Amino acid sequence: MDFPERLQSLAKKITQQAGMITIEEATKNAFVMPFLHSVLGYDVFDPTEVIPEFTADTGIKKGEKVDYAILKDNQIQILVECKKYSEKLSAKHSGQLFRYFSVTNARIGILTNGAQYEFYTDLDAPNKMDEKPFLTLDLEDIDEHVIPEVLKLSKSTFDVESVVDAAGELKYLSQIKKLLTEQFNNPEEDFVRFFASRIYGGVLTAKVKQSFAEITTKALQQFLNDSINARLKSAIGSSINTMPQANENNIIKENDSSHNTQELDEKSRVDTTLEEIEGFNVVKAILRQKFDVSRIIARDTQSYFGVLLDDNNRKPLCRLHFNTKQKYIGLFDENKKETRHPIDSIDDIFHVSDLLLNTTSTYE
Repeated sequence: MDFPERLQSLAKKITQQAGMITIEEATKNAFVMPFLHSVLGYDVFDPTEVIPEFTADTGIKKGEKVDYAILKDNQIQILVECKKYSEKLSAKHSGQLFRYFSVTNARIGILTNGAQYEFYTDLDAPNKMDEKPFLTLDLEDIDEHVIPEVLKLSKSTFDVESVVDAAGELKYLSQIKKLLTEQFNNPEEDFVRFFASRIYGGVLTAKVKQSFAEITTKALQQFLNDSINARLKSAIGSSINTMPQANENNIIKENDSSHNTQELDEKSRVDTTLEEIEGFNVVKAILRQKFDVSRIIARDTQSYFGVLLDDNNRKPLCRLHFNTKQKYIGLFDENKKETRHPIDSIDDIFHVSDLLLNTTSTYE
């Protein structure tokens, strides 16, 4: 498996086992060690590479231990402090890691509860861990932009100077994104005034500012949705094709190459959503065990998001029904009869991985 697949595999494991993990030791064994070993590639069973319960005496406190110390060239490079899965990471926990960091030569500190990982370094002062992480990974909600940065910390590519050099930009980038998210959800007066003063010629009374606060929120949300849809459609390119609404009688037939005015009008109303793209990516991640991903093609319709093998209606792989409050993934039997399986989140698609692989085995 490649790096993103290894992350997704661990994310799936967390979803399946989270309810059974109640203590820190279980969190380490079930989630943290697989992250260090299977995802980042460090041999957790080799004490020349990973030292568990590493002693890091801090001034008057003796016998202080950090959960894991990762070495390269016989030098400690990364410290890992773990908390139990159900515990939300806080400043109190980063304070513990802060103490360990200052008494070793490590340049990277990782604080984790097995699902969320916060990565720290010493940008603000040498050998003094920053108060805020430069990177955050949430395995329960993976940000694809974070994946290449986490890859830099893996054994095969790790170079501490490269990581630290990139950390400065990442730290401020994440903070700016956080501020933008806050403004998108609840714009502050100065933010609203910035836009209102450029498009409204009258006096910005309290009533006008309140009105523009609502308009700005709506405009930001629409702008974000439009930008996401445009970029996703451009990125997917030819693998995402829109088509007229198909019914049960013609879904397994070849496409009709002709289009009338009504069909073109229907086609223009198809709107591929971010959730559908994410679901498509999960389906591809599962099915790439059987098929080359270039053969897995998506077709969006007004009523469902279809996934085909070889762009062939006679080879339906699944359908994503995400247009209602209750989401479903539709799987086909050998007679091309669809059965819908309810899902609550995109990650739930992984729960029907075996079914999806079995129902598509006839196409091999």
